Amino acid sequence: MEKVKVYGKPQLIPFALGNCPGCTHGLVQKLLAEVIDEMGIAGDFIGIGGVGCGMATFAMMDVDAVGAPHGPALALATGLKHALFEKPIILTAQGDGDCAAIGMGYLINAAIRAERLTCIMVNNGNYGTTGGQLAPTTLIGQVTTTTPKGRDPKWFGHPVHVPELLANIKGVAYSARTALNSPANYTRTKRYVKTAIQKQIDDVGFSFVEILAVCPPDWHMKPLEALEFLEEKTMAEFPLGEFKNVDHVD
Repeated sequence: MEKVKVYGKPQLIPFALGNCPGCTHGLVQKLLAEVIDEMGIAGDFIGIGGVGCGMATFAMMDVDAVGAPHGPALALATGLKHALFEKPIILTAQGDGDCAAIGMGYLINAAIRAERLTCIMVNNGNYGTTGGQLAPTTLIGQVTTTTPKGRDPKWFGHPVHVPELLANIKGVAYSARTALNSPANYTRTKRYVKTAIQKQIDDVGFSFVEILAVCPPDWHMKPLEALEFLEEKTMAEFPLGEFKNVDHVD
């Protein structure tokens, strides 16, 4: 019987950068490489990595890429989009701290302006690269280095639900949340990301996808324990689904 290759390493990743055991960022990189290849957009694509664990998303990928300072990835994306007119397909890959804390102003304003950009926010509930501090998405009661007794809403507020927030902004064409905890959700995530990029290609408006992730080292859990926590706790707080999907924003 002739052997036929049905699956393998994405062509756009010559070699991969190692991640912490159980980290979801490697899956995000793989998924984005597959999406870019399957959509046939590699020649027109520019990736922007935010500071943090997501910075390496495009570093080992055979596409044009730029690294942004901590927070303003979408400001850089806006400048590139306008300077290069509307030809490039620009996507930012950011962590929840980079995107929803330091970069929240840039995120909201890019959405308000209906910038033809796509933002992927990987939510692992903490500042993974800098030691596991409280992030806007940290769960109530979750222990971090800056909330050693757990997040108390009286002092630190409640977790922010970014896709739901963006869905209320007129300039947003697509807003969704997904996860990478199972093969089924991996397939769902690819569908969401493709839809988000297509909104940019079709010149509709701003598009956003949040991906729920795990951070075993900073959560002080083994990889399987972290996945169980995500499924039982994180997904209970942050429901999966599409919150806005429109063909016109005016």
